[in-house]
Amino acid sequence: MKPDLFQAPDYYQLDDLLTEEHKLIRDAAREWTKREVSPIIEEAAQNAVFPKSIINGLAEIGAFGPYIPVKYGGAGLDQISYGLIMQEIERGDSGVRSTASVQSSLVMYPIWKYGNEAQRNKYLPKLASGEFMGCFGLTEPDHGSNPSGMVTNIKDMGDHYLLNGAKMWISNAPFADVAVVWAKNEAGRIKGVIVDRGMEGFTTPETHNKWSLRASATGELIFDNVKIPKENILPNKDGLGAPLGCLDSARYGIAWGAIGAAMDCYDTALRYAKERIQFGKPIASFQLQQKKLAEMITEITKAQLLTWRLGVLRNEGKATSAQISMAKRNNVDMALHIAREARQVLGAMGITGEYSIMRHMMNLESVITYEGTHDIHLLITGLDITGIPAFK
Repeated sequence: MKPDLFQAPDYYQLDDLLTEEHKLIRDAAREWTKREVSPIIEEAAQNAVFPKSIINGLAEIGAFGPYIPVKYGGAGLDQISYGLIMQEIERGDSGVRSTASVQSSLVMYPIWKYGNEAQRNKYLPKLASGEFMGCFGLTEPDHGSNPSGMVTNIKDMGDHYLLNGAKMWISNAPFADVAVVWAKNEAGRIKGVIVDRGMEGFTTPETHNKWSLRASATGELIFDNVKIPKENILPNKDGLGAPLGCLDSARYGIAWGAIGAAMDCYDTALRYAKERIQFGKPIASFQLQQKKLAEMITEITKAQLLTWRLGVLRNEGKATSAQISMAKRNNVDMALHIAREARQVLGAMGITGEYSIMRHMMNLESVITYEGTHDIHLLITGLDITGIPAFK
């Protein structure tokens, strides 16, 4: 097993923009990733299994709902802290960060923001501690980029609701204890529903044969006349804006997380280029290799500045959905490009599990699609700057 020698690049001394608390939180997540994720992640990805042994550690470093108030079991941290934790976890693996993102932004966030006190007290402390794991059901087999077309539905039966339908490409689904599901009522209004593991008619078949996010558990959510108690409906927000608000939080975390993947690929390529001898000298001495490395650090630095500023705006309550969308699209695209360039620096060694680059590259092929595809995010920016929707 190779030691984790990762050194984080900070070309513009961005640590000066962070508080001491930010750096302590980041460093704790970085050390945990080196100690608990790096030694096991290649084997987990090769075997296509999610390493459940890390769940307690994720909870201990505050990765589950870091911005959730302390009274509900969260750490009560700010948005930059949340971003830094996601960056460090995805430096280890996008699939592990996906698990934390879903738990935080797609399960805990809606219960906190859209739920009532009874729901918050019942679910949030156990989700924060990792005793409960959650998933988020929005995407359907026939409705991905157009979630408003969903056909999953709830019907009022008097003393309960009946939930029917199916969701697809759901991270954490195979082992989740709790699912926050979005469904239409008889009036066609989208409502949030909390579905508990064990409810009759609720099944979560696992998705197999993935080439990407192999260390993350993906599955479906199937609802066949599932009886939902009325107290499991999220009461404080409905309509499409409710799940999209969750996606804003998740996309923000992804914008930071993708930097972590890019940093790991860059650091691996830089170290390899200094050590690999060809034609009697390190390949880092050749112009084309320096071009690749110089472009990598430039793009990482730009992404770091983008997310830091976005974190400040989030803390101030000023960040728009379109600004978050821009950062998610830019940073994932940046990370994927860096992964591909870094793989070339390593030559044939870049495709092996001895190095993390190919795993990051395959993972990022999912990250660039989920939580809004690359193209859809371009159209979100296009709508924001022109005022003209191009989706229809």
